Amino acid sequence: MQPSTRPDSAVRTRRRRLLIAAVLVIVVGLAVHLIGSGPVADFAGDALYAVMIYLVIAIVFARVASWVVGAAAVVVCTLIEVFQLTGLPGVWAHAFWPVRLVLGAGFDARDLIAYAVGAALATVCDLILRRRRAPA
Repeated sequence: MQPSTRPDSAVRTRRRRLLIAAVLVIVVGLAVHLIGSGPVADFAGDALYAVMIYLVIAIVFARVASWVVGAAAVVVCTLIEVFQLTGLPGVWAHAFWPVRLVLGAGFDARDLIAYAVGAALATVCDLILRRRRAPA
């Protein structure tokens, strides 16, 4: 195998693993949303949302450093949360309920903490897994 094809293969493998992780996070997140209730379930759901955002960014930008992906995930989640202050996501969610799962409906500053925790956990896990798989 040529050295130039190995990185592409590694990127494809990384994307495949990230996609599998994303599917698992969606399943767990929906379960938390449908079964859970109260502040713990809300926090877990928001943290899982940040993990999902992390995974989407990591899939698209598979070669980018994990800490950059984590920072980008926090920024995206924060922008979405602040966007809720406009009231538009709430209106859209009322018209089409799945929007609530993607954009939320109302601003809650506590969500920002959950996003930071979720993105940080995703970053740490990704860093650990990337180091384990790094060639010696």
